[in-house]
Amino acid sequence: MTAGPFAAIEAGLARAAGPKQALGREDVALRTDAYFNRTQAIVAHFGDARVTYAVFIRRPVIAATGLMRRWLENVTRERGIVIECEQVYPDGAWVGAGEPLLYLTGSFIELSPLETLLLQRLGACCVAAHHAYQMALTLPHVAFLAMEARHCAGFEMQEMMDYAAAVGSAAARQEGAKGFVGCANDVTAPFFGIEKGLGTMPHALIGYARGTVRAAEMYHEVYPHDPLTVLVDYYGREVTDGLAVCRRFPELAAAGRLNLRLDTHGGRFLEGLDPQSSYAVLERNCPAAIRRYRSDQELRDLVGTGVSAAAIWRMREVLDEAGFPSVGLVASSGFGLEKCAAMADARAPVDVIGTGSFIPARWSETYATADIVAYDGESRVKVGREFLLAKSRIAPLPPSESAEP
Repeated sequence: MTAGPFAAIEAGLARAAGPKQALGREDVALRTDAYFNRTQAIVAHFGDARVTYAVFIRRPVIAATGLMRRWLENVTRERGIVIECEQVYPDGAWVGAGEPLLYLTGSFIELSPLETLLLQRLGACCVAAHHAYQMALTLPHVAFLAMEARHCAGFEMQEMMDYAAAVGSAAARQEGAKGFVGCANDVTAPFFGIEKGLGTMPHALIGYARGTVRAAEMYHEVYPHDPLTVLVDYYGREVTDGLAVCRRFPELAAAGRLNLRLDTHGGRFLEGLDPQSSYAVLERNCPAAIRRYRSDQELRDLVGTGVSAAAIWRMREVLDEAGFPSVGLVASSGFGLEKCAAMADARAPVDVIGTGSFIPARWSETYATADIVAYDGESRVKVGREFLLAKSRIAPLPPSESAEP
């Protein structure tokens, strides 16, 4: 994982904060499940064994094991112990449901209390990476920004999500997609090969400035060398204020250094649109998108309120008609996989999408599992999990010896 689109991720892992946490035995014991601590005590009493764990997830994912492996490396270094990690799939590889991602081999006494913390650093990363990968491939010509930080339950989750977005995106870039090009925070930016987080202004700056154009002027005065991306929905005048910003900064507009960001909330239409005119916009630009059966959610994404495909197309029409063909469009607000698919169907002319919707919506999907498949070199696994031996170097026992009589 050190060449091509994954090189930046490897560098980011070297700077990651999360893997350095909770390394000591006492810290781990406080954070792990009690039955693992008790297992450790029992094994210590009766005698250690060399065990091999198979680690897997019950649904298809993109392998994103780097944070977990880095944390384990730090633990073993801190304690002066050896735990072998056989990585079955490299980061960025597609992994089928139930396929072992990796095997861990070492002292049962040392490994037992680590299971909880290892799994915490695995499942959510792999599922989020899969989502990011799918979104990037659905809109391969669009650059994505990871903007999930405010939706995360603390920094450790944010670090996992940005890492996952980078891994899924790198996998998609190998298939020709632009993918995620950055995130909102400086601390996780190295995962994307950049030093600083990306982003320009929140709605609060426009409220402070008492005007969209004035907020753009303030931003440009402080950051004159940066491209300028301006939110245009604060006053509900996306078209009016968007054109006013373009006319205020004609040089930036002509040079392709000005973008308008649409973040219209779901309670209203883009300025000038309603259901009928939204259908008309798509009829002019991509009629096939509305000429077949659509679910309610697909219709909302195509011609409904908020940042719909029709809204994006309408802004593109307005900008082109006004002589600003080089002004880019940035879209945000609920861009998960389904909405990305609707945008792809409508060939929405969006340049950048800011989203945190690659975060797994159903947390139960992220549950990673580990089972011991060998004790002192002898394969032994609970009934029903024999499939975990398939990619292991451990030879499975004959059927008659695989379970106690």
